Amino acid sequence: MSDIVGLYLNPPDRALVLCVDEKSQIHALDRTQPLLPMRPGQVERRSHDYQRHSTTSLFAALDIATGRVIGRCYHRHRAIEFRKFLAQVEQAVPADLDIHLELDNYATHKAPPVKAWLARHPRYHLHFTPTSASWLNQVERWFARLADKQIKRGVHRSVDRLKADIAPFIQAHYDRPKPFIWTKTADAILQTIARYCSDTLAVHAAIS
Repeated sequence: MSDIVGLYLNPPDRALVLCVDEKSQIHALDRTQPLLPMRPGQVERRSHDYQRHSTTSLFAALDIATGRVIGRCYHRHRAIEFRKFLAQVEQAVPADLDIHLELDNYATHKAPPVKAWLARHPRYHLHFTPTSASWLNQVERWFARLADKQIKRGVHRSVDRLKADIAPFIQAHYDRPKPFIWTKTADAILQTIARYCSDTLAVHAAIS
């Protein structure tokens, strides 16, 4: 945690810090009835049932300094797709900077094809979030924004239509970026967790 938060609060000089992850199994959903928009005295309404039209997986890299996003959709999210995405990142970032990648502990990120690619690109440095703490990765917040503002209200009768809706959202965050601002130190986060654990134990003790 200290490593990840340290990159947010005190990023290294002459380096680019990218939060990287994949949003897998994004469903192309077609509602059986059109969405009814909000109007005076009436909340937004949508049908409870839908039809599925396959899925796509989105790989994304968020630049913590600018808020720019590099992203691409793939049919699957195996190590080979992740290696292809790293090649896309390599083409998009300045050639004279070290690249620090924040990742979770998903096996895809440590597979042999990925390790081989990283060995050929020594300027890349990997930083892994703690187990069950992917919330530390800022790109997860961007994924949530994508889901809320672009995917949930959409009607997608094919994966191609879904990708066509995702692409302009990525482009908008590249053309008009706005970074997330991290304010908590690692010590402050750990103190909050410690207080929560202490309070939880006290409640359990009182109940028992």
